[in-house]
Amino acid sequence: MEETRAYRRCYTGDLQRHSLVLGETDLAICLPPGVWQAPVEQGLRDHLIRLRGQLQAYLAEDPAFAATHSPYTPSLHAPAVAKALAKAGNLAKTGPMAAVAGYFAAAAGTWLAAYSGDVIVENGGDIYLHSCQPRTVAIYAGPDNPFSGKLALRLPPEKMPCGVCTSSGTIGPSFSYGVADAAVVVAADAALADAVATAAGNLVKDGDSVAAAVEYALQVSGVWGGVMICGDKMAAAGDIELVRL
Repeated sequence: MEETRAYRRCYTGDLQRHSLVLGETDLAICLPPGVWQAPVEQGLRDHLIRLRGQLQAYLAEDPAFAATHSPYTPSLHAPAVAKALAKAGNLAKTGPMAAVAGYFAAAAGTWLAAYSGDVIVENGGDIYLHSCQPRTVAIYAGPDNPFSGKLALRLPPEKMPCGVCTSSGTIGPSFSYGVADAAVVVAADAALADAVATAAGNLVKDGDSVAAAVEYALQVSGVWGGVMICGDKMAAAGDIELVRL
């Protein structure tokens, strides 16, 4: 698993990186020195285990929730985590599980925000940011893509907390109907950013469709901006700042 997360070795800055893995939830957690103490780690672990348990129990009784790639309405007695995933998926016009990585990144980040004003949580390329200073998020579109390592999003503190989530049809294990090397979406809600990144990435069939995919993402309420990359073609739009690395 560490090899599939090799990009984490490129993290730089003032924060210390920690890891927490619970099943499919594989978190890189960046905090100021001294915050990641045993009680904090255990408290976060317990919090995420509860949420994961609630979701897994619901999936067992409603397997269509996990299987569908289309908007879905959960039962009235579904736990809050399932309703949040469904809400994000419905806004993006995709299945609820398209939002799951962003949801758990945000669930960890919002819990940790009680201990620090600077929290970054990354879950398989889906990021929750809460910081008192500007943060730069590099865009990775695969080892051979000409844009990888060259571009980044610069996010001011007044835009945080927020989610920066990436979907890809060419790298990583996630399912996609498209061939985007990177479909990046920025939104206030990380679960929504994750679902919209999936939906927009599904629309990228070649380099000529990246602009339409960005336009689709920006039509979703709550999305601030997007960057779509396919081969040597890129489109970017919205209330975002792109910077060179």
